[in-house]
Amino acid sequence: KWLSADDKYAFRELSFCIFTPQSSAKRCWASVLELDSKGLLFNGSEDEIRDNMHGVRFNKRKANFLVRARESVMKILKPKIDSFDNSYDRRDWLVNNIKGIGYKEGSHYLRNIGLAEDLAILDRHILKHLAENKIIESVPKSLNKKTYFNLEKKMQSYAKDINISMQHLDFLF
Repeated sequence: KWLSADDKYAFRELSFCIFTPQSSAKRCWASVLELDSKGLLFNGSEDEIRDNMHGVRFNKRKANFLVRARESVMKILKPKIDSFDNSYDRRDWLVNNIKGIGYKEGSHYLRNIGLAEDLAILDRHILKHLAENKIIESVPKSLNKKTYFNLEKKMQSYAKDINISMQHLDFLF
Protein backbone atom coordinates (compact mmCIF):
# COMPACT_ATOMS: atom_id res chain seq x y z
CA LYS A 1 0.00 0.00 0.00
CA TRP A 2 2.77 2.48 0.91
CA LEU A 3 4.46 2.27 -2.49
CA SER A 4 1.30 3.46 -4.25
CA ALA A 5 0.17 5.77 -1.43
CA ASP A 6 -0.30 9.49 -1.89
CA ASP A 7 0.30 12.42 0.49
CA LYS A 8 -3.23 12.16 1.85
CA TYR A 9 -2.85 8.50 2.80
CA ALA A 10 0.45 9.25 4.52
CA PHE A 11 -1.10 12.15 6.45
CA ARG A 12 -4.29 10.24 7.39
CA GLU A 13 -2.16 7.58 9.06
CA LEU A 14 -0.05 10.24 10.78
CA SER A 15 -3.21 11.95 12.06
CA PHE A 16 -4.36 8.69 13.61
CA CYS A 17 -1.02 8.31 15.43
CA ILE A 18 -1.17 11.90 16.66
CA PHE A 19 -4.64 11.20 18.11
CA THR A 20 -4.03 7.80 19.76
CA PRO A 21 -1.98 8.55 22.90
CA GLN A 22 -4.25 7.93 25.91
CA SER A 23 -7.28 7.49 23.64
CA SER A 24 -9.18 4.59 22.11
CA ALA A 25 -7.79 3.55 18.72
CA LYS A 26 -11.32 2.93 17.41
CA ARG A 27 -12.48 6.40 18.43
CA CYS A 28 -9.35 7.99 16.99
CA TRP A 29 -9.77 6.29 13.62
CA ALA A 30 -13.46 7.23 13.60
CA SER A 31 -12.43 10.86 14.22
CA VAL A 32 -9.90 10.76 11.37
CA LEU A 33 -12.56 9.38 9.03
CA GLU A 34 -15.11 11.96 10.18
CA LEU A 35 -12.68 14.83 9.75
CA ASP A 36 -11.74 13.51 6.32
CA SER A 37 -15.37 13.08 5.20
CA LYS A 38 -16.16 16.65 6.27
CA GLY A 39 -13.12 18.02 4.45
CA LEU A 40 -11.57 19.15 7.73
CA LEU A 41 -8.58 16.84 7.97
CA PHE A 42 -6.78 18.59 5.12
CA ASN A 43 -8.43 22.02 5.25
CA GLY A 44 -10.12 22.59 8.62
CA SER A 45 -9.11 25.13 11.20
CA GLU A 46 -7.74 24.05 14.55
CA ASP A 47 -11.12 24.85 16.19
CA GLU A 48 -13.09 22.91 13.56
CA ILE A 49 -10.81 19.92 13.97
CA ARG A 50 -10.99 20.05 17.76
CA ASP A 51 -14.80 20.22 17.69
CA ASN A 52 -14.96 17.08 15.54
CA MET A 53 -12.51 14.90 17.46
CA HIS A 54 -15.15 12.90 19.31
CA GLY A 55 -13.76 10.64 22.01
CA VAL A 56 -10.16 11.78 21.51
CA ARG A 57 -8.58 12.85 24.78
CA PHE A 58 -6.64 16.13 24.88
CA ASN A 59 -8.35 17.18 21.66
CA LYS A 60 -7.30 20.83 21.92
CA ARG A 61 -3.62 19.95 22.07
CA LYS A 62 -3.88 17.22 19.45
CA ALA A 63 -5.82 19.49 17.06
CA ASN A 64 -2.93 21.92 17.36
CA PHE A 65 -0.40 19.14 16.66
CA LEU A 66 -2.41 18.04 13.62
CA VAL A 67 -2.62 21.53 12.10
CA ARG A 68 1.09 22.13 12.73
CA ALA A 69 1.97 18.82 11.07
CA ARG A 70 -0.32 19.55 8.15
CA GLU A 71 1.32 22.93 7.62
CA SER A 72 4.88 21.73 8.01
CA VAL A 73 5.20 18.16 6.73
CA MET A 74 2.12 16.96 4.84
CA LYS A 75 3.56 17.61 1.38
CA ILE A 76 7.01 16.27 2.22
CA LEU A 77 6.04 13.39 4.52
CA LYS A 78 5.94 10.55 2.01
CA PRO A 79 9.08 11.49 0.06
CA LYS A 80 10.95 12.15 3.31
CA ILE A 81 9.99 8.77 4.77
CA ASP A 82 11.02 7.15 1.48
CA SER A 83 14.41 8.88 1.58
CA PHE A 84 15.65 6.86 4.57
CA ASP A 85 17.19 3.42 4.33
CA ASN A 86 15.97 2.12 7.68
CA SER A 87 13.13 2.37 10.15
CA TYR A 88 15.30 3.87 12.91
CA ASP A 89 16.23 6.91 10.81
CA ARG A 90 12.63 7.26 9.67
CA ARG A 91 11.41 7.23 13.27
CA ASP A 92 14.06 9.70 14.41
CA TRP A 93 12.98 12.10 11.68
CA LEU A 94 9.31 11.79 12.70
CA VAL A 95 10.11 12.36 16.38
CA ASN A 96 12.37 15.33 15.67
CA ASN A 97 10.10 17.03 13.14
CA ILE A 98 6.50 16.43 14.17
CA LYS A 99 5.13 17.81 17.42
CA GLY A 100 3.04 15.14 19.16
CA ILE A 101 5.01 12.21 17.76
CA GLY A 102 7.27 10.39 20.20
CA TYR A 103 9.07 7.09 19.80
CA LYS A 104 5.96 5.01 20.46
CA GLU A 105 3.84 6.99 18.01
CA GLY A 106 6.64 7.08 15.44
CA SER A 107 6.97 3.30 15.66
CA HIS A 108 3.19 2.95 15.47
CA TYR A 109 3.01 5.12 12.34
CA LEU A 110 5.79 3.25 10.59
CA ARG A 111 4.28 -0.12 11.53
CA ASN A 112 0.88 1.00 10.18
CA ILE A 113 2.37 1.92 6.82
CA GLY A 114 4.42 -1.27 6.66
CA LEU A 115 7.89 0.17 7.21
CA ALA A 116 8.82 -0.90 10.75
CA GLU A 117 8.69 -4.60 11.40
CA ASP A 118 11.69 -4.28 13.72
CA LEU A 119 10.45 -1.41 15.92
CA ALA A 120 8.62 -1.76 19.23
CA ILE A 121 5.44 0.12 20.05
CA LEU A 122 6.04 0.37 23.79
CA ASP A 123 2.68 1.26 25.26
CA ARG A 124 1.62 0.50 28.83
CA HIS A 125 0.10 -2.85 27.83
CA ILE A 126 3.27 -4.06 26.12
CA LEU A 127 5.43 -2.85 29.01
CA LYS A 128 3.19 -4.65 31.52
CA HIS A 129 3.54 -7.91 29.59
CA LEU A 130 7.30 -7.47 29.23
CA ALA A 131 7.54 -7.14 33.01
CA GLU A 132 5.16 -10.06 33.68
CA ASN A 133 7.28 -12.27 31.42
CA LYS A 134 10.51 -11.16 33.15
CA ILE A 135 11.88 -9.59 29.96
CA ILE A 136 12.26 -6.33 31.88
CA GLU A 137 12.49 -5.85 35.64
CA SER A 138 9.55 -3.49 35.97
CA VAL A 139 7.41 -1.01 34.08
CA PRO A 140 9.24 2.33 34.08
CA LYS A 141 7.40 5.41 35.32
CA SER A 142 8.46 7.34 32.23
CA LEU A 143 10.21 6.63 28.94
CA ASN A 144 12.98 8.91 27.77
CA LYS A 145 14.87 8.15 24.56
CA LYS A 146 17.56 6.07 26.25
CA THR A 147 15.06 3.99 28.24
CA TYR A 148 12.84 3.47 25.20
CA PHE A 149 15.76 2.20 23.12
CA ASN A 150 16.99 -0.05 25.92
CA LEU A 151 13.56 -1.63 26.38
CA GLU A 152 13.09 -1.94 22.63
CA LYS A 153 16.38 -3.86 22.36
CA LYS A 154 15.26 -6.22 25.12
CA MET A 155 11.98 -6.85 23.34
CA GLN A 156 13.77 -7.38 20.02
CA SER A 157 16.15 -9.84 21.65
CA TYR A 158 13.28 -11.75 23.24
CA ALA A 159 11.40 -11.88 19.93
CA LYS A 160 14.52 -13.22 18.23
CA ASP A 161 15.08 -15.80 21.00
CA ILE A 162 11.58 -17.22 20.60
CA ASN A 163 11.66 -16.84 16.79
CA ILE A 164 8.71 -14.47 16.41
CA SER A 165 8.40 -11.14 14.64
CA MET A 166 8.00 -7.95 16.65
CA GLN A 167 4.56 -7.44 15.09
CA HIS A 168 3.39 -10.85 16.22
CA LEU A 169 4.86 -10.41 19.68
CA ASP A 170 3.01 -7.08 19.97
CA PHE A 171 -0.18 -8.83 18.95
CA LEU A 172 0.32 -11.59 21.51
CA PHE A 173 0.98 -9.09 24.28
